[in-house]
Amino acid sequence: MTSRLEELIAELCPNGVEYKKIGDIADVSIGLATSVTKYKRDSGVLLLHNSDIQQGRIELKNIEHIDDSFAKKNSSKLLRKNDIITIHTGDVGTSAVITDEYAGSIGFTTITSRIKDFNQVYPYYLCTYFNSHKCKIDIRKMTISDRSNLNQKDFIKIQVPVPPLEVQREIVRILDNFTELTAELTAELTARKKQYEYYRDTLLTFNDNNPLRSLISRYCPNGVEYKKIGDIATLSRGKVMSKSFINDNSGEYPVYSSQTENNGQFGAISTYMFDGKYVTWTTDGANAGTVFYRDGKFSVTNVCGVIDISDCQVDTKYVYYALTIHAKNYVSSGMGNAKLMSNVMSKVTIPVPPLGVQRQIVQILDRFDALCNDLTQGLPAEIEARRKQYEYYRDQLLTFKRA
Repeated sequence: MTSRLEELIAELCPNGVEYKKIGDIADVSIGLATSVTKYKRDSGVLLLHNSDIQQGRIELKNIEHIDDSFAKKNSSKLLRKNDIITIHTGDVGTSAVITDEYAGSIGFTTITSRIKDFNQVYPYYLCTYFNSHKCKIDIRKMTISDRSNLNQKDFIKIQVPVPPLEVQREIVRILDNFTELTAELTAELTARKKQYEYYRDTLLTFNDNNPLRSLISRYCPNGVEYKKIGDIATLSRGKVMSKSFINDNSGEYPVYSSQTENNGQFGAISTYMFDGKYVTWTTDGANAGTVFYRDGKFSVTNVCGVIDISDCQVDTKYVYYALTIHAKNYVSSGMGNAKLMSNVMSKVTIPVPPLGVQRQIVQILDRFDALCNDLTQGLPAEIEARRKQYEYYRDQLLTFKRA
């Protein structure tokens, strides 16, 4: 803790800090909760999804707009500058402050916290607390089912330490310095990921621009065959697993669900449903269509699908890489809830070159993937170290003696 912060705490709150319920310091509401499919337009009011919310920032996954007149009818849900937008389904609790850039947009099944008195609460402080380990623990205790739906009535009961405004601002300033240290590294890694995505898309597009075109023309001179997932694999889904079930059967084997945080892992139990190489995907929710490669013993919940390759001439990891491109194109957002169910996944069509070409593509993409995502080396490792350092100091700075 810096001396400046220590001085402020000693001067302004020497006897401790008051804790207040979220509902007492902010007006909390849910964004649009009905289907908006028929109101989507090429331009209009920007629609923010749960998947667009990252810790402390907005990152648009897909830019979508809704009709101005429909948004006007729901004007009470329009976001204002300094509102805090929070994930309601998925990685619940993750939050960002609405800046000028996103003021006037509208959230879809997101949570909005609008501070009642800015002389008492600094929005960036409250957002930082929402993202803290302590707050995430409180939130996860009250989420509904393995899909992690956060009930608004429970959310407003969570208690937040509210020190004097000067202390809040100083905490945010200190943590901003940590964030700035990683900005350059993150920008470099983002550029590297874009390069990876370019090579992935090029390698999986079988035309004259493919770097392996000579190999491809030798093995498949008449072109590459396209096949449906259902023709090369067996598809299944998991079963409902409550948090209490996982706690009662705690063990070493991961349980994967609909979330994407922590590699999609929801928990770990003492038994397993699958053993081997598979592709899993999120069947519904904000992350529908997201795919993962699995190798080992694991289980899945009912909102997670499993692809078991049955064709001996098809490489499982190749299918994973192909689906990172093609699966999202089959996601349906009807009735306001994105879905990619087994009957649709079975119809997803991907290029299937000879096995030797598949393995060559996998070998190349594995190297790129390691450079971008391996937390044990290079930029990812350094960024991960900085992230852990930030989280440690954030949680330390947000721990107060109760008044």
